[in-house]
Amino acid sequence: MGTKCPKLKRPNGGWNSAHGTWAVQTELPRRPSGTRRQARRIGFDTQEAARDHLDHIKTVLGVAEGDGQAAIKAGDLIEQAIRKRTHLPGTDEVRRRIGGGADTRETVPTVGEWLNEWLAGKKKLAASTRLSYQGHITNYLAPHLGWVRLDKLGTGHLQTMFEAIEETNDHIRTSRASDDAQVRASVHGMRTVSVSTEHRIRATLRSALSAAVSRPDLPLQVNVASHIELESAPGPKPVVWSAERVARFRKTGEVPAPVMVWTPEQTGRFLERARRDRLYALFHLIALKGPRRGEAVGLEWDSVRLDDGAIGITTQVVQLGWDTAVSTPKSAAGRRTITLDEDTVDVLKPWRKRQRQERLKAGEAWVESGRVFTHPDGTGLHPGWVSGLFCRIAAEAGLPPISLHGLRHGAASLSLAAGVDVKVVSSELGHSTTSFTQDTYQSVFPDVAKAAAEATAKLLPLTKARSAD
Repeated sequence: MGTKCPKLKRPNGGWNSAHGTWAVQTELPRRPSGTRRQARRIGFDTQEAARDHLDHIKTVLGVAEGDGQAAIKAGDLIEQAIRKRTHLPGTDEVRRRIGGGADTRETVPTVGEWLNEWLAGKKKLAASTRLSYQGHITNYLAPHLGWVRLDKLGTGHLQTMFEAIEETNDHIRTSRASDDAQVRASVHGMRTVSVSTEHRIRATLRSALSAAVSRPDLPLQVNVASHIELESAPGPKPVVWSAERVARFRKTGEVPAPVMVWTPEQTGRFLERARRDRLYALFHLIALKGPRRGEAVGLEWDSVRLDDGAIGITTQVVQLGWDTAVSTPKSAAGRRTITLDEDTVDVLKPWRKRQRQERLKAGEAWVESGRVFTHPDGTGLHPGWVSGLFCRIAAEAGLPPISLHGLRHGAASLSLAAGVDVKVVSSELGHSTTSFTQDTYQSVFPDVAKAAAEATAKLLPLTKARSAD
């Protein structure tokens, strides 16, 4: 019939590219519901290509080797590939997905059992990451999902867990706002779970389930954690302790935001009070140059070049519960050089002299850690202990509360407000992108907006720092 063949065009008038090609159609194992299904694919240029495709389907189905449930799963994989117009799975993949040819477990583990097995098998995790995973498992995943058999876990279970977390958050917030002192006391010390933490909980579960899907001895084909949507989790932006916010805090005790920073005047008041403390130099360094707590605590003299006005960030002390460990920064951006201003150099030089005097006084009792900041006997500082000292000094200065990390936020904000190029600030903070620096740390201080061209150190009322006596 040639060009007059009525099948050359589709009903809508479009060209039927499949006409004149070979097609394949064969029965697949019935669905679990018992309904029939077929594997049908068209568009093969030759009879040989169509026959090869049909033979491949038969080979894949042959992996099931008479196992009815395995045959259904193999049929599912074929049907899915045809529907998505992707290549058919190979026999190795089918064996892995349905457990054919692999040692299978006598019983399917529960979610709790698998989470513990998965975490125990993660031999190369950083200690801090392991602690984070364990916290997610112990506090959330195991209590809510641990009883569910792994292959029975569904999105509904996850939705119920996150709804329960939100209900607890609501209870804590409502109780905190109660006029009843006993009700407020009932949630004392309890913390709400942030959206960011919910995302991290899901990420932990998703990683564990991804490992389970790849295991041939586990009957898991879908990672349900990948199909749960959570509220977006933008990073908390620093909020300045303005006079109005301080007044409200004095009245209600409520902290306006998760991340608070001081104004330059407040930071100056803190440093003036901190001058009386032996470790003033540590707080001065964090307030002006913004190293992380663990980086400052782990700083070694071998990485300090006071004559050049620079320090190298190569190690950090991480806190694991109350235990500590020394590690390197996680990213290449974290391993960096920080340029010191003259005031900070003038603070560190007498501190170095004082530490040398303490070493002579301690004699054989001196513990050689190589650290810049130590106790009088040379032992290294515990990050948690430093945070506690910081909070005590801030309280003695009559300042509204911020975390020690808030000094780092403040240092970044001061630098940006002073007109320091965001690329320089980002590099010295150890961020991988400048956009993260600008979006997260650029707090606006109204009282320094006109002084944007001044150096960072000049933003502080404190211009020359002295070491503690």
